[in-house]
Amino acid sequence: MTEEEFMEAALSLAGDAYLRDEIPVGAVIVKDGTIIASGSNENREKNDATLHAEIIAIKKASQYLNNERLTGCDLYVTKEPCAMCAGAIVHSRIRRVIIGTEDSKYGACGTALDVCGNSRMNHIPEIKFGILREKSSSLLKQFFQEKRGKKENPD
Repeated sequence: MTEEEFMEAALSLAGDAYLRDEIPVGAVIVKDGTIIASGSNENREKNDATLHAEIIAIKKASQYLNNERLTGCDLYVTKEPCAMCAGAIVHSRIRRVIIGTEDSKYGACGTALDVCGNSRMNHIPEIKFGILREKSSSLLKQFFQEKRGKKENPD
């Protein structure tokens, strides 16, 4: 599969989150060209601030590999990870993080913060932005526009 196909898989998960009224973020973890784990945001429906797509995918990949270290794994995620998720990425030793779109407010892979690229950390994953950026960005914008519309027009 190509990087675009892996990101399409993450976007499909983000679409599922959207339908569940979650912030539409999806993530897949790939090892040796195969998706081994996936996740989409569940924090609102389960009332758990830690249930971001990346955290869910990291937990599933760790269980699949029976190892907390995800060396040789790549994470494809539709929106730049926050500080919590970036910390988990560093701790799990994910090799590469491929990101659909930046998060100017909370992104911790170089946009607002730089947890993943911090030279003080014991692991620095490779970061790549922009795979299917427009699709990732559009889904998020649509979600938040609808949210603002519902607040302005409570019918």
